[in-house]
Amino acid sequence: MRIVRVKTAEGPVWGAVDGEEVRRLPEGPFAATQGLTDSLGRLADIELLAPAVPSKIVCVGRNYVAHAAEHGADVPAEPLLFLKPPSAVLSPGSAIVLPELSNQVEHESELALVVGSRASQVPEDCAWSFVLGVTCGNDVTARDLQRSDNQWTRGKGFDTFCPLGPWVVTGMDEEQAGNVELSCRVNGELRQRAGTDQMVFSPAFLISYITQVMTLEPGDVIMTGTPSGVGPLEPGDTVEVEIEGIGTLSNTVT
Repeated sequence: MRIVRVKTAEGPVWGAVDGEEVRRLPEGPFAATQGLTDSLGRLADIELLAPAVPSKIVCVGRNYVAHAAEHGADVPAEPLLFLKPPSAVLSPGSAIVLPELSNQVEHESELALVVGSRASQVPEDCAWSFVLGVTCGNDVTARDLQRSDNQWTRGKGFDTFCPLGPWVVTGMDEEQAGNVELSCRVNGELRQRAGTDQMVFSPAFLISYITQVMTLEPGDVIMTGTPSGVGPLEPGDTVEVEIEGIGTLSNTVT
C-alpha cells in the first residue's frame, strides 16, 4: 500500500493510492485494518503533503563508509544520532528555503523509516515489526553551520530541511529495504547513487539501538544516513531523491 496525506478543503486527510486515484483511509495509517472508502481524486490532480507527522525525527550520521570518507571523518563504532525538529518537515513538491545564515546548503538523500507502533527497548530480531513503512527523505544540511557550530542542531534544523514523501510504502520487508538503490539528482544531474546494503548499521539495528535511548511513537521518522556525493543546492534547483520500489521525492529550491 502507498499511504499518502492529501491537502483538502477540510484539512489534511489520509489516503492510499489505488491505481490512478487516491481513496480515503478513514481510520488513518495506524489502524489494525486499513479499509479504503471514497475517492479523494486523481493522483495527478491532488496536492500531497508529507506522509508522516512525527513527534521527532531521529537521524543517523556517517552510516555509509564513502560518505564519512568524503568529509574526512571516521565511521563511528556505534550509530551517531542527532535530531531534526518536526518543523523541518516539508511536503513533496514544496520548496526548500535556503537560509540567509548559511552559504553552503547541501542535499543528503536517505531511506526514511516511519514508525507504526510505540517502540521502547526493542530487540533487533523483532525491530522491523514496529515499522509502518518506508519513504524517501532528504536530510538537507547547512554544511558551513554544521562545521562551525561543532554540533549539528542548527545546521540540520532549519524549516524545510526535511522533505519526505511522496508516500509511505508498506509491506516492504527488512531484507528488501536493506537492498534497494538510492539516488539523488539535481536538475537532472546524478549526484548520489548507492545501495542501502552499503549501510554500516542496518535499519533493524538502528531501530533497536534508538529505542534503548528513547521511545518511538507512531509517525516518528528515522533517517538512516546518506551515501557519498552530497553537494550544494542553489536557488532555482530541483532536487529529486529516488528509491527503488518506493518512488521519487521532488522539491524545488528557493
